[in-house]
Amino acid sequence: MGKIYVIGSGPGNEGGLTIQAKETLNACDIIAGYKAYTALIKPLFPNKEYYENGMGGEIERCKKCVSFANEGKNVALVCSGDPEVYGMASPLLEVTEEEGFSDIEIIPGVTSALSCGAILGAPLNHDFCIISLSDLLTPWEVIEKRLKAAAEGDFVIALYNPSSKNRKDYLKRACEILLETLDKDTKCGYVKNAGREGEEKRICTLFELMKEEVDMFTTVFIGNGNTKILNGKLVTPRGYFKE
Repeated sequence: MGKIYVIGSGPGNEGGLTIQAKETLNACDIIAGYKAYTALIKPLFPNKEYYENGMGGEIERCKKCVSFANEGKNVALVCSGDPEVYGMASPLLEVTEEEGFSDIEIIPGVTSALSCGAILGAPLNHDFCIISLSDLLTPWEVIEKRLKAAAEGDFVIALYNPSSKNRKDYLKRACEILLETLDKDTKCGYVKNAGREGEEKRICTLFELMKEEVDMFTTVFIGNGNTKILNGKLVTPRGYFKE
Protein backbone atom coordinates (compact mmCIF):
# COMPACT_ATOMS: atom_id res chain seq x y z
CA MET A 1 0.00 0.00 0.00
CA GLY A 2 1.35 3.40 -0.97
CA LYS A 3 0.74 6.87 0.45
CA ILE A 4 -0.69 10.09 -1.00
CA TYR A 5 0.97 13.43 -0.37
CA VAL A 6 -0.92 16.61 -1.27
CA ILE A 7 1.73 19.18 -2.12
CA GLY A 8 1.54 22.93 -2.60
CA SER A 9 4.06 23.97 -5.24
CA GLY A 10 4.01 27.64 -4.25
CA PRO A 11 3.97 30.46 -6.81
CA GLY A 12 5.49 28.37 -9.57
CA ASN A 13 9.25 28.92 -9.44
CA GLU A 14 11.83 26.71 -7.77
CA GLY A 15 12.60 29.37 -5.17
CA GLY A 16 8.99 29.29 -3.95
CA LEU A 17 8.97 25.51 -3.48
CA THR A 18 9.58 24.59 0.16
CA ILE A 19 12.36 22.18 1.10
CA GLN A 20 9.77 19.76 2.48
CA ALA A 21 7.77 19.88 -0.75
CA LYS A 22 10.88 19.34 -2.88
CA GLU A 23 12.08 16.40 -0.78
CA THR A 24 8.64 14.79 -0.87
CA LEU A 25 8.29 15.19 -4.62
CA ASN A 26 11.72 13.67 -5.08
CA ALA A 27 10.74 10.64 -2.98
CA CYS A 28 7.39 9.94 -4.70
CA ASP A 29 6.90 7.41 -7.49
CA ILE A 30 4.34 9.42 -9.47
CA ILE A 31 3.30 13.07 -9.62
CA ALA A 32 -0.34 13.88 -10.41
CA GLY A 33 -1.92 17.24 -11.09
CA TYR A 34 -3.58 19.76 -13.35
CA LYS A 35 -1.42 19.93 -16.47
CA ALA A 36 -0.70 23.66 -16.14
CA TYR A 37 0.84 23.02 -12.70
CA THR A 38 2.68 19.80 -13.50
CA ALA A 39 4.32 21.75 -16.34
CA LEU A 40 5.97 23.92 -13.69
CA ILE A 41 7.21 20.86 -11.79
CA LYS A 42 8.54 18.80 -14.71
CA PRO A 43 11.78 20.74 -15.28
CA LEU A 44 12.75 20.02 -11.66
CA PHE A 45 11.76 16.34 -11.77
CA PRO A 46 12.07 15.32 -15.44
CA ASN A 47 12.45 11.58 -14.80
CA LYS A 48 9.29 11.12 -12.75
CA GLU A 49 6.13 9.38 -13.92
CA TYR A 50 3.25 11.87 -14.34
CA TYR A 51 -0.52 11.71 -14.42
CA GLU A 52 -2.13 14.88 -15.75
CA ASN A 53 -5.59 16.07 -16.69
CA GLY A 54 -7.36 19.36 -17.29
CA MET A 55 -9.55 21.85 -15.48
CA GLY A 56 -12.68 20.17 -14.16
CA GLY A 57 -10.91 16.86 -13.68
CA GLU A 58 -10.27 17.29 -9.96
CA ILE A 59 -12.36 14.35 -8.71
CA GLU A 60 -11.04 12.01 -11.39
CA ARG A 61 -7.51 13.10 -10.44
CA CYS A 62 -8.11 12.28 -6.78
CA LYS A 63 -9.55 8.86 -7.62
CA LYS A 64 -6.52 8.06 -9.78
CA CYS A 65 -4.25 8.96 -6.88
CA VAL A 66 -6.09 6.44 -4.68
CA SER A 67 -5.76 3.84 -7.42
CA PHE A 68 -2.01 4.44 -7.74
CA ALA A 69 -1.58 4.26 -3.96
CA ASN A 70 -3.52 1.00 -3.81
CA GLU A 71 -1.02 -0.36 -6.33
CA GLY A 72 1.74 0.39 -3.83
CA LYS A 73 2.97 3.69 -5.28
CA ASN A 74 3.72 6.81 -3.28
CA VAL A 75 1.82 9.59 -5.02
CA ALA A 76 2.30 13.35 -5.02
CA LEU A 77 -0.89 15.27 -5.83
CA VAL A 78 0.33 18.77 -6.66
CA CYS A 79 -1.46 22.08 -6.86
CA SER A 80 -0.23 25.65 -6.95
CA GLY A 81 0.15 27.71 -3.80
CA ASP A 82 -1.00 25.85 -0.69
CA PRO A 83 -3.21 22.74 -0.93
CA GLU A 84 -5.54 23.97 1.83
CA VAL A 85 -6.18 27.37 0.18
CA TYR A 86 -8.52 26.72 -2.78
CA GLY A 87 -6.34 23.66 -3.42
CA MET A 88 -6.62 19.89 -3.68
CA ALA A 89 -6.53 18.95 0.01
CA SER A 90 -10.28 19.00 0.64
CA PRO A 91 -11.42 17.19 -2.54
CA LEU A 92 -8.83 14.48 -1.95
CA LEU A 93 -9.94 14.03 1.67
CA GLU A 94 -13.57 13.79 0.53
CA VAL A 95 -12.71 11.20 -2.13
CA THR A 96 -10.52 9.13 0.18
CA GLU A 97 -13.28 9.11 2.81
CA GLU A 98 -15.55 7.46 0.23
CA GLU A 99 -12.80 5.13 -0.97
CA GLY A 100 -11.77 4.05 2.54
CA PHE A 101 -8.20 5.25 2.10
CA SER A 102 -6.54 7.14 4.96
CA ASP A 103 -2.76 7.28 4.48
CA ILE A 104 -2.55 10.94 3.45
CA GLU A 105 -0.20 13.77 4.33
CA ILE A 106 -0.71 17.46 3.50
CA ILE A 107 2.50 19.32 2.61
CA PRO A 108 2.00 23.09 2.95
CA GLY A 109 3.04 25.57 0.30
CA VAL A 110 3.24 29.33 -0.22
CA THR A 111 -0.18 30.64 -1.23
CA SER A 112 -0.31 33.60 -3.63
CA ALA A 113 -1.57 36.01 -0.97
CA LEU A 114 1.82 35.57 0.68
CA SER A 115 4.06 35.45 -2.38
CA CYS A 116 2.29 38.36 -4.09
CA GLY A 117 1.98 40.31 -0.85
CA ALA A 118 5.75 40.14 -0.43
CA ILE A 119 6.24 41.50 -3.95
CA LEU A 120 4.03 44.51 -3.14
CA GLY A 121 5.44 45.10 0.34
CA ALA A 122 3.55 44.15 3.51
CA PRO A 123 -0.18 44.52 2.84
CA LEU A 124 -1.19 41.59 5.07
CA ASN A 125 0.54 42.75 8.24
CA HIS A 126 -2.77 43.00 10.10
CA ASP A 127 -6.09 41.11 10.04
CA PHE A 128 -7.00 40.01 6.53
CA CYS A 129 -9.24 37.67 4.57
CA ILE A 130 -9.00 35.89 1.23
CA ILE A 131 -12.00 35.81 -1.10
CA SER A 132 -12.22 34.08 -4.47
CA LEU A 133 -14.28 35.85 -7.13
CA SER A 134 -14.87 32.62 -9.04
CA ASP A 135 -18.54 31.66 -8.97
CA LEU A 136 -17.89 28.25 -10.52
CA LEU A 137 -18.40 26.55 -7.14
CA THR A 138 -19.69 29.45 -5.01
CA PRO A 139 -22.82 31.47 -5.94
CA TRP A 140 -22.15 35.14 -6.69
CA GLU A 141 -24.69 36.12 -4.04
CA VAL A 142 -22.49 34.47 -1.39
CA ILE A 143 -19.35 36.14 -2.77
CA GLU A 144 -21.10 39.52 -2.67
CA LYS A 145 -22.16 38.93 0.95
CA ARG A 146 -18.58 38.12 1.93
CA LEU A 147 -17.18 41.17 0.17
CA LYS A 148 -19.60 43.44 2.03
CA ALA A 149 -18.79 41.81 5.38
CA ALA A 150 -15.04 42.10 4.81
CA ALA A 151 -15.37 45.79 3.91
CA GLU A 152 -17.54 46.51 6.93
CA GLY A 153 -15.02 44.69 9.15
CA ASP A 154 -12.16 46.80 7.73
CA PHE A 155 -10.18 43.71 6.78
CA VAL A 156 -7.39 43.82 4.24
CA ILE A 157 -8.74 41.70 1.38
CA ALA A 158 -6.83 39.45 -1.00
CA LEU A 159 -8.86 38.53 -4.07
CA TYR A 160 -8.17 35.26 -5.90
CA ASN A 161 -9.48 34.43 -9.39
CA PRO A 162 -10.46 38.06 -10.03
CA SER A 163 -11.25 37.65 -13.71
CA SER A 164 -11.37 35.20 -16.59
CA LYS A 165 -12.60 35.02 -20.19
CA ASN A 166 -16.13 34.35 -18.98
CA ARG A 167 -15.96 36.73 -15.98
CA LYS A 168 -14.29 39.83 -17.40
CA ASP A 169 -16.25 42.30 -15.28
CA TYR A 170 -16.08 40.51 -11.92
CA LEU A 171 -13.29 42.66 -10.47
CA LYS A 172 -15.20 45.78 -11.48
CA ARG A 173 -18.34 44.40 -9.82
CA ALA A 174 -16.39 43.58 -6.67
CA CYS A 175 -14.90 47.07 -6.53
CA GLU A 176 -18.35 48.63 -6.92
CA ILE A 177 -19.57 46.59 -3.94
CA LEU A 178 -16.54 47.57 -1.84
CA LEU A 179 -16.93 51.24 -2.76
CA GLU A 180 -20.30 51.23 -1.01
CA THR A 181 -18.32 51.03 2.24
CA LEU A 182 -14.68 51.89 1.50
CA ASP A 183 -13.14 55.20 0.45
CA LYS A 184 -12.31 55.48 -3.25
CA ASP A 185 -8.71 56.35 -2.30
CA THR A 186 -8.22 53.09 -0.36
CA LYS A 187 -4.74 51.81 -1.21
CA CYS A 188 -4.74 48.68 -3.38
CA GLY A 189 -2.42 46.68 -5.57
CA TYR A 190 -2.10 43.56 -7.67
CA VAL A 191 0.50 41.14 -8.96
CA LYS A 192 0.33 39.10 -12.16
CA ASN A 193 2.34 35.93 -12.79
CA ALA A 194 4.17 35.99 -9.46
CA GLY A 195 7.45 34.10 -9.67
CA ARG A 196 6.97 33.38 -13.35
CA GLU A 197 7.87 34.92 -16.68
CA GLY A 198 6.00 38.19 -17.22
CA GLU A 199 5.69 39.08 -13.55
CA GLU A 200 4.00 42.46 -13.17
CA LYS A 201 2.86 44.53 -10.21
CA ARG A 202 0.97 47.75 -9.65
CA ILE A 203 -0.12 49.86 -6.67
CA CYS A 204 -3.24 51.98 -7.13
CA THR A 205 -6.40 53.23 -5.43
CA LEU A 206 -9.66 51.30 -5.19
CA PHE A 207 -11.25 53.64 -7.73
CA GLU A 208 -8.37 53.05 -10.17
CA LEU A 209 -8.45 49.31 -9.54
CA MET A 210 -12.02 49.16 -10.81
CA LYS A 211 -10.73 50.00 -14.31
CA GLU A 212 -7.80 47.57 -14.35
CA GLU A 213 -7.64 44.48 -16.57
CA VAL A 214 -6.54 41.37 -14.71
CA ASP A 215 -6.69 37.60 -15.23
CA MET A 216 -6.75 34.29 -13.35
CA PHE A 217 -3.03 34.52 -12.66
CA THR A 218 -3.47 37.80 -10.79
CA THR A 219 -3.85 38.32 -7.05
CA VAL A 220 -5.50 41.59 -6.00
CA PHE A 221 -5.13 43.37 -2.65
CA ILE A 222 -7.52 45.92 -1.15
CA GLY A 223 -6.11 47.67 1.88
CA ASN A 224 -7.88 48.56 5.10
CA GLY A 225 -8.39 52.05 6.50
CA ASN A 226 -4.76 52.26 7.63
CA THR A 227 -2.99 50.78 4.60
CA LYS A 228 -0.52 53.22 3.08
CA ILE A 229 2.30 53.51 0.57
CA LEU A 230 5.81 53.69 2.04
CA ASN A 231 8.83 53.98 -0.27
CA GLY A 232 6.77 52.60 -3.12
CA LYS A 233 5.55 49.61 -1.07
CA LEU A 234 2.00 48.74 -0.05
CA VAL A 235 2.03 48.53 3.75
CA THR A 236 -0.61 47.83 6.39
CA PRO A 237 0.89 48.98 9.73
CA ARG A 238 0.57 46.69 12.72
CA GLY A 239 0.43 49.64 15.12
CA TYR A 240 3.87 49.60 16.72
CA PHE A 241 4.35 53.31 16.12
CA LYS A 242 1.17 54.56 17.74
CA GLU A 243 1.65 57.71 19.77
